[in-house]
Amino acid sequence: MNCFRNTRTCLSVAALATVVGAPLAAQTTVDVAIIGEADTFDPMVSTKDVVSIVTQHFVETLYTFDDSWAVVPLLAADMPQISEDGLTYTIPLREGVTFHDGSTMDSADVVGSIERWLELATRGRSIADKVESVEATGEHEVTISLSAPYAPLLSLLAFSNSAAAVYPEEILAETIENVVGTGPYKIAEHAPDQYLQLTRFEDYTQPTGAAERQQTPDEIRFVPVPDPNTRVEGLLSGQFDFADSLPAESFARVESSDVAEPLVLEPFGWPLFAINHKQGLLTDKTLRQAVQAALPHDDMLFAAFGDDTFFQVDGAQYPEGWTWQTDAGTDLYNQNDLEKASALLEEAGYDGTPLRILTSRQYEFHYKMAEVAQMALEAAGFDVDMTVVDWATLSQQRDDPTMWDIYITHSPFLPEPSLTSTFFSTSREGWANPEKEELLTAFTTETDPEARKEIFADIQQIVLDDVGFIKIGNFNSLQGKSTALSGVEAAPWPQFWNASVAE
Repeated sequence: MNCFRNTRTCLSVAALATVVGAPLAAQTTVDVAIIGEADTFDPMVSTKDVVSIVTQHFVETLYTFDDSWAVVPLLAADMPQISEDGLTYTIPLREGVTFHDGSTMDSADVVGSIERWLELATRGRSIADKVESVEATGEHEVTISLSAPYAPLLSLLAFSNSAAAVYPEEILAETIENVVGTGPYKIAEHAPDQYLQLTRFEDYTQPTGAAERQQTPDEIRFVPVPDPNTRVEGLLSGQFDFADSLPAESFARVESSDVAEPLVLEPFGWPLFAINHKQGLLTDKTLRQAVQAALPHDDMLFAAFGDDTFFQVDGAQYPEGWTWQTDAGTDLYNQNDLEKASALLEEAGYDGTPLRILTSRQYEFHYKMAEVAQMALEAAGFDVDMTVVDWATLSQQRDDPTMWDIYITHSPFLPEPSLTSTFFSTSREGWANPEKEELLTAFTTETDPEARKEIFADIQQIVLDDVGFIKIGNFNSLQGKSTALSGVEAAPWPQFWNASVAE
């Protein structure tokens, strides 16, 4: 039985089952327990957090976010020059940027990559009809021309989730089997469902300023550990330097440990019930309203997190302190009204067709919320069919609208609402409401911040009126790190290029 470090204690046999076969780690390796396998290394085609966490270390975008969520250049040499009418973005590119295959990035690579993003990525497709052209206007310059102003464009180009990733032009295809990036680390070895080993890219061209990436560890090893309690035990035993998405009830154990400490991100984000608007039961608005009326949000959150230190019963899309916070429509939140739900079922002529809920236990709080929801929905009169699968399977099945009516997921609070793909009809949920579409167009083309806030309040109102999706509340994220680990902070997508481990 191998351990990642000779000086560390191995996990129990059951816990070690997820990592058997991993090689011994070098002294400068950071070992990270994540919730499951990243089923693609192409972040352009995925919105999964686990994909973003892993791929941000070897794939890069033109822009990124700093610690305060401001957009800063990464592969771009500077912020773009934007025309007065807001229709043209001229982006200078850094020179001498090297891909992991040894080739040098130029404007042709960037143009081809952005065109692929507009065609394939969830977030790219959301603006594809507004992009008139993407052109190389110099060897190291790209110009994006729009049909109408689009205020969130730079945030979309900076996001590592459904990312506008830059690849060599030569590998661009609908499916990229071997991803080639420009990041500070590159893939050295991948044993599916066991580990992903990244090593320092020695020819990395370092950006300056807020985007700087120090390449401190020699190696970063991501280990998929689907069971949350196994992630806790691995952290406390010293097997892992960092563990993501820990159950709230493990906080006291981690806090009292001599070898580990908790990292709490408050507020982190919001769990949601994503609704299938493409086909099935919930294409009927009255049935959606019945689900909304039946759900006991406070009970669901308590079951999921156990301690109100870790959650807030809040129906607003953004919490207090955020620019986008508004109470519009929140009178429809947390109704917990079984009588109303039953009446809505009768009004809709509900015939007992099972309501299919898709969830996973890799995010244990998803499953616990689903259990409470099932009881409430059945009490209201729904026949509920709950399917529990691993996260990778859920991620595949949610792309097939014939297999579910609700799937359970979550999102961090994002600085720009337009980064939330669920608002858009191009998302897998397919919520296409004419009034909402008009509001989204107004929101994304408006550049005045105060006017955008007013429009967003109208968008939140229609989310609740039409039951576009169901926000359950706010929650705080618990992660854990070794006391010997430095250079890593609590974050939605933790980064390890500046991490070091004291021996």
